[in-house]
Amino acid sequence: MTVTSVPGVRLRRVTVNGTGLNVATAGAGPAVLLLHGFPHTWRLWTEVIGPLARRHRVIAPDLRGFGDSDRPADGYDAGTLAADAAGLLEALDAGPAAVVGIDLGTPPAFLLAMRRPGLVRRLVLMESLLGDLPGAEEFLAAGPPWWFGFHAVPGLAETVLEGHEEAYVGWFLDRGTPGRGVRPDVRAAFVRAYAGGGALRAAFSPYRAMAAGARQIREAVTGARLAVPALTIGAHPVGRALERQLRPHAERLTGEVIPDCGHLIPLDRPRELLALLEPFLAADDDQG
Repeated sequence: MTVTSVPGVRLRRVTVNGTGLNVATAGAGPAVLLLHGFPHTWRLWTEVIGPLARRHRVIAPDLRGFGDSDRPADGYDAGTLAADAAGLLEALDAGPAAVVGIDLGTPPAFLLAMRRPGLVRRLVLMESLLGDLPGAEEFLAAGPPWWFGFHAVPGLAETVLEGHEEAYVGWFLDRGTPGRGVRPDVRAAFVRAYAGGGALRAAFSPYRAMAAGARQIREAVTGARLAVPALTIGAHPVGRALERQLRPHAERLTGEVIPDCGHLIPLDRPRELLALLEPFLAADDDQG
């Protein structure tokens, strides 16, 4: 294992589904799996890993194609990312785990809970949408975010952006953390992770697989409901759209919104996030 600059965190390499994943781990106890989105790596969780690790075994991978994980040519649909997460929990003998997903990490977290409920004891979903399930019409009234279409065109975004990664990634980081900004070391790590055409191509691949992910989500909720306790946490801009999508399909759902918080909740409002996460995750620790 490699020690990082984040206290208590160690990095290891785990091969799952033929793909090498870079995985940050910390602590001991009931497992918590943290799945990031764009433009992040496991360092999105820098401010919350330490507090969570006081009671939990925290597992925070770079998703396939992101950060220091391998960049295969395919496998970026939500279903395959969910299979990666399942394989990681099995490889680390860490299930059943609480699973937390944000942004692009939310659809695979949801599919993992639907497809492999034995591996998931609690589910937290943040600041994303679940495919085209009803409930997000108000959020999408003006159309989807502009970058969804830009990222989705094969070969376009990486060609335009190569050499300008710092400005592009910085725009998302600044917009997502209006309350406190991003620490310089974390910002630099994100920029390095997205530097170069190969890194950009992999990072945009989940957007190019969104239609497949939406189909997988529709199939998952056809004739089935989410059985594990679930928590949705919204901020700006998603708010309660995710909660409205999920509520018809969940047996036990709590919805929360953190006020005056940007999209990158773990970096913008880590204390407020922990105030919601810790009691939710601890609710059944004695049984986990």
